[in-house]
Amino acid sequence: MKYSAYELATYAFDPLHAFWENEKTQRAVAGALIACFIAALLGIELGRHGLLPAAIAAKTPTSHYAAVGIAFTLVLVLEVISLIFVLPCSFSKSVGKQFEILCLILMRNSFKELVNFPEPISFTGNMTPIYQILSDGVGAFAVFVLLGIYYHIQKPGRPLKPSFKFSYVASKKLVALLLLGLFAGLGAYDFYLISKGRHAFDFFSTFYTVLIFSDILLVLISQRYLPTFHAVFRNSGFALVTLLIRLALASPPFYNAALGVVSAAFAVLLTLAYNSFYGAGQGTKSPQLPPES
Repeated sequence: MKYSAYELATYAFDPLHAFWENEKTQRAVAGALIACFIAALLGIELGRHGLLPAAIAAKTPTSHYAAVGIAFTLVLVLEVISLIFVLPCSFSKSVGKQFEILCLILMRNSFKELVNFPEPISFTGNMTPIYQILSDGVGAFAVFVLLGIYYHIQKPGRPLKPSFKFSYVASKKLVALLLLGLFAGLGAYDFYLISKGRHAFDFFSTFYTVLIFSDILLVLISQRYLPTFHAVFRNSGFALVTLLIRLALASPPFYNAALGVVSAAFAVLLTLAYNSFYGAGQGTKSPQLPPES
């Protein structure tokens, strides 16, 4: 029996998605995070006492605060995986997940500044790390609030025809599978560089660059099924949000938080405008975006 590309994508994606969302999987992952955090603290402590092999000690941080950054990085990796599995659901949900990740990245940046403080923590007179902690923390909180507004104002649209719905969602599942492969490849290469003592690239910034291209691809896919102007504009606007988030990740302190807040505000305003003028029940005769879009 021959299967179409849509069917193959669905058969490959759905079991992976079900496994990832399974309660047992989530509990096991949470337990692994706790174990990694404790192991990081223990490894740093052993390194400070000279109890690690020289090769490992050379790559082990000397500040216990570095373990916090490691823990947040692992949490971000899990959130990125969840983002990939959300992509076939809808543009709005994937954008919301991207803002969740941005909030966590800004929080991680705040905690990463702890390495500039002595142990036990005390004020050294250097205000720069404190300003950066406040900037990233306040930025994360502002994005968190705007994200709550963004989720609150979401409205479902009219569903697609069943014949269109399957191929449309399956097309996005195929894109998600490609992203999952790229994610694994980038992660493996980054880990290889670190293990060889070479300079590693910024994994999350690189992956967000890939997301820009994937979002444009999803816009083109959606145009095949929803060719109306307002649908294309909305989806293109969400792709622009991804670009703004990428710029926020690449910006220096203070500017990164400001750009993050601007991107979240743009997403809220875009959603409000779409719901007010083009959403279901507004009298337009054009096909509406479905919940799956």
